[in-house]
Amino acid sequence: MKKKVENLVDEGFRIGLVETAFFDGKFEIPHIDAPKEIIIPKGMIPFSIRERSTDKRDFVCFYEHDKNFREILTDTEDFVDDLKRYPGVISPDCSLYIDAPLCVQIADIYLNRAVGYYLSQQGIYVIPNIRWGDERTYTDALLGEKVAFQGVDKHSIVSVGTYGQIQTAESKRYFREGLIAMLDELEPQVVLVYGSMPNQIFGGLSDRTQFVQFPDWTTRMKTTK
Repeated sequence: MKKKVENLVDEGFRIGLVETAFFDGKFEIPHIDAPKEIIIPKGMIPFSIRERSTDKRDFVCFYEHDKNFREILTDTEDFVDDLKRYPGVISPDCSLYIDAPLCVQIADIYLNRAVGYYLSQQGIYVIPNIRWGDERTYTDALLGEKVAFQGVDKHSIVSVGTYGQIQTAESKRYFREGLIAMLDELEPQVVLVYGSMPNQIFGGLSDRTQFVQFPDWTTRMKTTK
């Protein structure tokens, strides 16, 4: 029987999930291999309310408060069979607060990839979620590499979330700068967007990739009534 992991410190930030992983960059971010084929979700549903997807055609995502998906980080193994009921998963959207210490931002990128890698190794279709913090994570000016984009293959499919992340002028600026840096670095074929796509952020970028927008769950439920 697997020993219960009470918190992330109990097992050294879940190193057991990445025992067979390849690692990218100086910070050794676990690498999630690109899927063999690009599958665009029919919809997305947050992890904490995944049972509301009655036909199980939605991809499970983590675009919600971190406390609502804490268990996927501490007890990832326990959710494999449950998540296999869905066509795929977006790797966890661990919050990268722009005012957080850089080491914390990097740790959250690591957890995103570690869980995503493990689930992909269990046969689950995983689309990497790309999340960046301040410019230290999406430029190479300080670290010599763009750590926010480590652990992800180029020329494939990725996902980003704007829901709850672009409420201030500063957050909009960081999001657009990071988005452009991501397009430059990963050159993705498809970028899924959970939440709104304001022109202030996405304007002038439509020719860089195929953006596919998904409404947040609250908006989706309002429009389907």
